[in-house]
Amino acid sequence: MVAGPSEIVIVSDESMPPSFAAADLISQAEHDEMALAILITNAEAFARMVKKELERQLSCLKRRKVASESLNRRGAILIVKNLDQAMQLVNRIAPEHLELLVSRPFSLIKSVRHAGAIFLGPYTPEAIGDYLAGPNHILPTAGTARFSSSLGVEDFIKRTNVVSFTRRALGRFE
Repeated sequence: MVAGPSEIVIVSDESMPPSFAAADLISQAEHDEMALAILITNAEAFARMVKKELERQLSCLKRRKVASESLNRRGAILIVKNLDQAMQLVNRIAPEHLELLVSRPFSLIKSVRHAGAIFLGPYTPEAIGDYLAGPNHILPTAGTARFSSSLGVEDFIKRTNVVSFTRRALGRFE
């Protein structure tokens, strides 16, 4: 599993406060200059409000230089036709952290095939996973969520496969 740099993809609709989306993008961007922070929305006006809010929040951030560099290098605000298209992009990106910052997040969860951890609704920012909620926070990055999961106890258990056929069983394959 590749671990790092940090990634977040936020799928949001216009029903959410732009300040929430901006803060959550910055929360990953301030990790380091190579962090990935992407907002995918189906509302162009909302996208513009988030962009303004990013500028406002960055202006008073202690780690402004790091977060700004990250957002300039690997940040994006993508406008899609609908939330189904947003989920198709999510699954192509296979992000470490996915926020479903929409009015009905549980309706989108069935569309997620590839994400390290999923955070649902406006009161579950990704930082909850970092500091409070308790799930393992060693998550797949760089698209490896397509074939890998978060680090777990099973990763520290050594397994050995044992195979045994009888003559008769092997003979069935002749």
